[in-house]
Amino acid sequence: MHPGAGSDGRIFTMPSLYVRGSDPYRAGRRRLFYCDHYPIPLPPGHRFPTEKYARLRALLAADGTFDLEAAPLADAATIQLAHDAAYVRAILDGSAGERVMRRIGFPWSPELVRRTLASVGGTLAASRDAMAHGFGGNLAGGTHHAFRGEGSGFCVFNDLAVAILALRRDGLAARAAVIDLDVHQGDGTAAIFEDDPAVLTFSMHGANNFPFRKQRSRIDIALADGTGDAEYLRRLREVLPEVTAFQPQVVFYQSGVDTLAGDRLGRLALTLDGLKQRDRLVLEASRGIPLVITLGGGYAEPIERTAEAHANTFRAVLVETSRFATFPDSQTS
Repeated sequence: MHPGAGSDGRIFTMPSLYVRGSDPYRAGRRRLFYCDHYPIPLPPGHRFPTEKYARLRALLAADGTFDLEAAPLADAATIQLAHDAAYVRAILDGSAGERVMRRIGFPWSPELVRRTLASVGGTLAASRDAMAHGFGGNLAGGTHHAFRGEGSGFCVFNDLAVAILALRRDGLAARAAVIDLDVHQGDGTAAIFEDDPAVLTFSMHGANNFPFRKQRSRIDIALADGTGDAEYLRRLREVLPEVTAFQPQVVFYQSGVDTLAGDRLGRLALTLDGLKQRDRLVLEASRGIPLVITLGGGYAEPIERTAEAHANTFRAVLVETSRFATFPDSQTS
């Protein structure tokens, strides 16, 4: 069922979570979910780079190495695994007040609701692909600033938290790790799982960047402004063994690229090659563990640099062919 709108523009129906169709994994291909076909109406000059999502999909479509599928829409009951029911209702029916939406950074609209449901739904579907085949990817998501009862920093619902708790609910994975390499701390994810011993949250971020009130992840690494490839990669190499020692049954990789030098909202100085090395380190560390990759921040100008950096993350997955050897295509979700 697809969402409809009443006479006042509010969303009044909820969709099914998963859309069943052909399984590209049986043909030896990999699937990525997208939601850029749900545009968000934003005022002129808004800082959120909505165009990067379509540009990223176009780059990967031109590569011809992934099957790109429209993300299914998440349902309210699943979202409420990680979020207060009253907050979820307020977002879905448009009753969230101006203060709530101002903190998120978007004006409310039916289009925003659809895009948000698809962003979360893409990560949910990717997580099921990961458990069945070793890898799942979402060309959106990574909305790590959303807390249990409120959104923040362009994040409405926390898709990472929702997907982790949905896998737990469905008996697919009891222990999870989040590797969050966005330039901004994954504060919402950290807060949601602060008292959950079955989830390890790891965030490596700019010390002097948003959010200015940091939360407590299981592992936090705060980097000085201007940190470049060598120091960044050294610190990452040091901590990844701690993540794998946790023995997660699934890893969620929030692969923000706002660590790129010159990013408008970042203060670090990684190169495109440094980001490629970062991605390889995460892929190598998580080998043999189901891996879900979502996007995160990226605000470089021109926007093509951001899209290219994101595309490189998913391209790196194809090199890791050994990842899929222990997840035969005969296994289904």
